Amino acid sequence: MPPEEQKIETYNQNFLIDNKKIIVVSAAVILFVVLSYQFFFSAPSKFPTGQIYDLKAGQTLSIVSNNFIQKDIIKSNFWFKSFVYVFTLGKATMIEGDYALFKKQSVVSLAWRVTHGLLDIVPIRITIPEGYNSFEIADILANNFPSFDKKIFLNLVQSEKLEGYLFPDTYFIMPNMKEAEIIKMMTDNFKRKIVEFETLIKKFGKSESDVIKMASIIEEEGRTTETREIIAGILWKRLLVKMPLQVDSSFKYINGKTTETLTADDLKIDSPYNSYTNRGLPPTAISNPGLEAIKATINPIKTPYFYFLSDKDGNMHYAVTFDEHIANKLKYLK
Repeated sequence: MPPEEQKIETYNQNFLIDNKKIIVVSAAVILFVVLSYQFFFSAPSKFPTGQIYDLKAGQTLSIVSNNFIQKDIIKSNFWFKSFVYVFTLGKATMIEGDYALFKKQSVVSLAWRVTHGLLDIVPIRITIPEGYNSFEIADILANNFPSFDKKIFLNLVQSEKLEGYLFPDTYFIMPNMKEAEIIKMMTDNFKRKIVEFETLIKKFGKSESDVIKMASIIEEEGRTTETREIIAGILWKRLLVKMPLQVDSSFKYINGKTTETLTADDLKIDSPYNSYTNRGLPPTAISNPGLEAIKATINPIKTPYFYFLSDKDGNMHYAVTFDEHIANKLKYLK
């Protein structure tokens, strides 16, 4: 082979070798980057999505970094600290606040957020249906806010006797709101809504407390304006003659049961909310009524009836005597 051709062949071989080296090195670098991201930079598989991290004033970088490790927010102390130092030019300063962890984020993103105060807190739209009691409301809130504490919420409602005053409405709730703040938002809304009824309630001659208790029952027992007003007339009349209210809806508050699932033993349960064994209104409301139920409560329709029931299709049937009521049960509920 002529010398010139040998030179070309040698050059080609060296070029191929060099290219292979470049490819191998490049692949190795890419693999290193991918593995580094996977093992150090990416979010842990158990990242607490949906929660809030409260970065308090005075917390050091080491404390925050260790907390992030313990809570599965980051994988690497070293890289988190390193990026914080880089982003703050060595000062390692972080901004206090409630940081929303709505989605998995890399250690780089988290370091950038805490050094720039990017809380990412946005309100969540929550609708509380009319007639829901505090237990049902607590379930809705717990399903939407992982940091929400049902026990604290229910203890506050019960200790302050706020059942009936958690106004059913659509709310925009910040994920970092405390249970007491949510309760205040709902009760303040009730106070605004009830203003238009204050004069009517006073004219009706019952206390606001009694009206709300009765409205919470009316909300559960009736579905239309007419049926609610008729039922209101029946129940106020039962109170007048000192007859037990005997409404099945009270058991939903006691044990979660409805008319279809109640047993004879349920009707004997020892509870101040048992409307079969106790006379008068319950100690508190049994649900949180809407404005229509409140309006019906203070606008009862007078009838000769003492009894009522709803059939399987939701139609109401009334009776004057207990015997007529039993006949209606046999006819419409069997």
